[in-house]
Amino acid sequence: MKVRNAIQRAIAGVRPRLRALKYIAIAYREGTPRTVAEWSDPFAILRHKWGVVPGDVNMRVRSEELLALGDDELLRTWEGIVQRDTEGPGFAVRGWFHSLYGSVVRDAKILDIGCGLGISTVRFAELGAHVTFVDIVESNIEVVRRVCGLKELEADFCFMTSASSLDQLPDDFDIVIALGSLINAPLAVVQNEVSWIVPHLRDGGRWLHLAYPESRWRRDGRPPFFAWGRMTDGPQTPWMEWHDRAKVVSLFPDHEAEVLFDCEWHGGDFNWFDLKLHRRSQSLEPTARR
Repeated sequence: MKVRNAIQRAIAGVRPRLRALKYIAIAYREGTPRTVAEWSDPFAILRHKWGVVPGDVNMRVRSEELLALGDDELLRTWEGIVQRDTEGPGFAVRGWFHSLYGSVVRDAKILDIGCGLGISTVRFAELGAHVTFVDIVESNIEVVRRVCGLKELEADFCFMTSASSLDQLPDDFDIVIALGSLINAPLAVVQNEVSWIVPHLRDGGRWLHLAYPESRWRRDGRPPFFAWGRMTDGPQTPWMEWHDRAKVVSLFPDHEAEVLFDCEWHGGDFNWFDLKLHRRSQSLEPTARR
């Protein structure tokens, strides 16, 4: 019995590594960027993938196909996606933070970076938040625009073709939300992207960040990040990098980042970071006066 158990444990330990090798081979075959230098045009790399967005934790949908639906069917499909990710078993996916942050987002001015289908942030708009939806894929923006219109919600929309697209946005958002949208590129690339975004957050504003934890990466056999994306988010995902508290804080070199809350959930599939950000120059002023 002990020998059999030892063999079973050994096999269980090998399986993730074999699976990882499969996806490494796919990434090499498809010419996936493997170094930061190869990410000179992150918009082109990411846009190639993210017209296919999470519909719920177990499915992906193509936003262009949703746009082809009539209004009633589009709204019914969107509501079904939200229901599966927030109610019943889905409460453990998104429902818990919808409930937790309901009072936080009410009347807040929110910038949703990489909105996808707006599964969470349209709900926040229904609670009274004023949301600006940003995405690098135009069909994603158009789906959310139609859903908001059908729900008679006021919102703003920004199709991000380049960093300069954000110039039109105000600089007084209360909350920036990045629900898995800033983990699909090397950390150095993400740091650059954050440098474009964070000036639009007011001093003392909140940054809500959904990511994947190191424990999930280890469970998947510790694959290189250029292969791990396909294991977590399917074909053509060019990168997935786990984030922990240190990595997330490192995204804000010009700010004092106070971590208000962080956790792993859904069996270690995801992790969550809630930060309050103070610009360093301003956060040091009280000390200077003393």
